[in-house]
Amino acid sequence: MQPVSILLNLLWILIGGAWMAAGWMIAAVIMAITIIGLPWARAAFNIAVYTLLPFGSRAVRRDEVTGYSDIGTGPLGFIGNLIWFILAGWWLALGHLFTAILLAVTIIGIPFAWAHLKLAGIALWPIGKVIVPA
Repeated sequence: MQPVSILLNLLWILIGGAWMAAGWMIAAVIMAITIIGLPWARAAFNIAVYTLLPFGSRAVRRDEVTGYSDIGTGPLGFIGNLIWFILAGWWLALGHLFTAILLAVTIIGIPFAWAHLKLAGIALWPIGKVIVPA
């Protein structure tokens, strides 16, 4: 990881990244407790780690990385994302949006607000995404 990414990630954790990563972890634990929600728990855990350290990484569709479709990028992934959106995606996206608005008020917080907006999009539709180095 580049030194600039390390510095940005440290600042990120201090000004909003930690509480949103905690939100993702809570969603992952709730989904895991239900047993039926294990596929969503795995996606939520992966994105919780990404939410904690977003600089120096990016989320892309898994079929773009592997070169072939799988269960998470096909029709079942669409249905999984739809269920995720209804159960947890909208409130995680709202949390990122709310934090982005608060950070955008300050000039220093604008890059962090932009990162929260990208995470809000991922919060709505996380199944079939993989985190890769930028």
